Amino acid sequence: MEWTLVFKTALYTEAAIVKGKLEEHQIPAQILNKQDSMYMLTLPGLHEVYVPQHLQALAKNVIDESLRN
Repeated sequence: MEWTLVFKTALYTEAAIVKGKLEEHQIPAQILNKQDSMYMLTLPGLHEVYVPQHLQALAKNVIDESLRN
């Protein structure tokens, strides 16, 4: 299964919320944490949310709707 990036943020909690919203709509999602553990306390990291490629458009609609509310 091909996965594609649909959301990225510096905050892990925001990525987790987006993942939860996607899963509420039966869209499988994974978070990729690109934060460097060496700088964990001083620099924000990058957290990316991925979904199966064939669900990309649906996932982006769910994310856009969630961010508007």
